[in-house]
Amino acid sequence: MTIPSGRFCFRALLAVGLAAASLAAGPVRAADTAPPNIIFILTDDHRWDALSAMGHPFLETPNLDRLADEGILFESAFVTTSLCSPSRASFLTGQYAHTHGVVTNHTPWDNRNVTFLEHLNAAGYETAFIGKWHMPGDGLPDLRGVDRFVSFTREGGQGVYYDCPLIIDGVETERPGRYITEDLTDLALDFISKKRHKPFCLYLSHKAVHFGFRPPPHLKGHYRDVDLALPPESDPWITYTNGHPFVGAIFPMDLLYRHYCETVVSVDEQVGRILDALDTGGLAENTVVVYAGDNGHFWGEHGLYDKRLAYEESIRIPFIVRYPGRIRDPGRRALQMALNIDLAPTLLELAGLTPPDTMQGRSLVPVLENAATSGRSAWLYEHFPVFPIPIPGITAIRTEHFKYVEYQNNLRPRELFDLQADPREMTNLMDTPEGAAQADALKQELERLKKKTGYRFHTQG
Repeated sequence: MTIPSGRFCFRALLAVGLAAASLAAGPVRAADTAPPNIIFILTDDHRWDALSAMGHPFLETPNLDRLADEGILFESAFVTTSLCSPSRASFLTGQYAHTHGVVTNHTPWDNRNVTFLEHLNAAGYETAFIGKWHMPGDGLPDLRGVDRFVSFTREGGQGVYYDCPLIIDGVETERPGRYITEDLTDLALDFISKKRHKPFCLYLSHKAVHFGFRPPPHLKGHYRDVDLALPPESDPWITYTNGHPFVGAIFPMDLLYRHYCETVVSVDEQVGRILDALDTGGLAENTVVVYAGDNGHFWGEHGLYDKRLAYEESIRIPFIVRYPGRIRDPGRRALQMALNIDLAPTLLELAGLTPPDTMQGRSLVPVLENAATSGRSAWLYEHFPVFPIPIPGITAIRTEHFKYVEYQNNLRPRELFDLQADPREMTNLMDTPEGAAQADALKQELERLKKKTGYRFHTQG
């Protein structure tokens, strides 16, 4: 698209300003090399084990498996807040929710926040945001550093699977007869295939596989007769208990899960279209492709549906990075703990920029380049309450070995789990002598992380 001269001048001045501010204030190109194209594909409610590459008993995700085979799959990837809007803002900013301010699905985006798209655009990238925004505010923001902005506001920003109107560069456009995952991918392919003389960054953000769980027509009933292999504590009626109807769970668990899995397959199909387009266009070698989910999802584990709580099923996500031009050992499974706040600094470093100090995540580039690179030893999880969901505020610390969880005003008992001996987190060790001693050390580390990250408790906005 043609950029008006005034807008071009603003971007040029912004780029100069960022460079002059040096390392403390903004990214600076680290090397005079051809920067890669970047594609980030974000899905909703896709938990870490819902793909065949992770041994799912029946899901078929050949294209996501291909990404993992040709890149690096982070088996221990997490979100710092397991909820759509906070997590999406964390991917964009590289910051915790208590820093960027989008602490629930009802607190607005502050457009003073700086996204990695803005940094890349100032450094010469052509950028596009295509898909789900889902952060409250007065409509869609005037998002800086984005050349093409395609999103939707239907259903409070959640969108709908069929016939979802799109706001394309500020113009609401009806999309009759369109399935949203395919429609967004069509627009993404249009952007990828443009003739250009600069690198591009595409942020492709799907509605799928969020509640509604409506697959395209050719996949309806695809898993109608499979054994779902749900956990032993799951049953069809959990969705009607524990406040779950407040999040839209008004159907039996098994019906929802079948449709969820069919919708995952539809996402996989569209990822395959993106990969095929990169191959056909000769772009694959110098294009970074990252795939991630914005949070996990319970399917009856611990008697739960939805997300938010700090158990693994809720906080753990798929996170795959493919970059043939730089990853020399494709197919590796990385065990280092990765976070959603790591995406932004990682993409900036891959683009040859130094991430700004305002980003609280850490670049994963050293792990991509060397399997022996040490990872983080611990990280902070946070959740902020919102009425009427009956879940209090949460802070937790997750290490490679343990997880320690505290609840706002002690509304629930503290929890401590040995993740190596008890990966399903079925036995709370807080009432054991060895558990109490371990909890003291973890609580100290939790307080240290809260202080380091500037944590403060937010009430509902």
